[in-house]
Amino acid sequence: MLGDRAFCYDAGKCLIASMEVPIRAEITEATPERPYLAFSLALEPATITDLLCEMGAAADIPPGPALAVHRLGAELQEPLLRLLQLCERPRDVAILAPLIRREITWRLLQGPMGPALRQIGLAGSPAARIGRAIAQIRDSFAEQLQIARLAEVAAMSPATFHRHFKAVTAMTPVQYQKQLRLQEARRLLLSDAADVARVGYAIGYESPSQFSREYRRMFGAPPGRDRVAIRKGLAPQTGA
Repeated sequence: MLGDRAFCYDAGKCLIASMEVPIRAEITEATPERPYLAFSLALEPATITDLLCEMGAAADIPPGPALAVHRLGAELQEPLLRLLQLCERPRDVAILAPLIRREITWRLLQGPMGPALRQIGLAGSPAARIGRAIAQIRDSFAEQLQIARLAEVAAMSPATFHRHFKAVTAMTPVQYQKQLRLQEARRLLLSDAADVARVGYAIGYESPSQFSREYRRMFGAPPGRDRVAIRKGLAPQTGA
């Protein structure tokens, strides 16, 4: 989930994230016989930029969503398999892994995921500038949001910034900040014995009642009850 939008991907598909956004994820199907297995690959912006220079790609690409789901074609499955097989040949990793990763990046740029990747590699693209503003929000999410300052970081007018931000994240800056705050609140509730009000203050809320109300709206239960339910679910189960 990114905001109110759901992205569903299963066997034979991949999820690409062109920038860091606050998501909620759930494994919907897994059994001991057919366990859930996933492979994650971090793409290097420098490699993307290098390949874009070879392609002669232009920087005037309109910003797209930060997340997208695509089917994994044979042209990507084959190099990904070769990369995984290097785990059985550790002596080859240092030499072959960078070459295979570069090949995978090239294949991605040539396919339907190319526009999203171009945004990563082009420092002056609208999405790259939005990415700088996102980093600013993440670094100071407990502070009051200043749209004018964020627009300045992105080198955009406030109206243009707001439009591009929503195109990339599917949220307004205020909604994005709220998601960050509430996800951090949930992490604090699970890892700390602090009371609910103190957690709310720590993430920037001035009103415990507002914090509890917005937390319940996002996670389906008030903070205290949600903490108890999650800890109960994570507790080891003992046999009868």
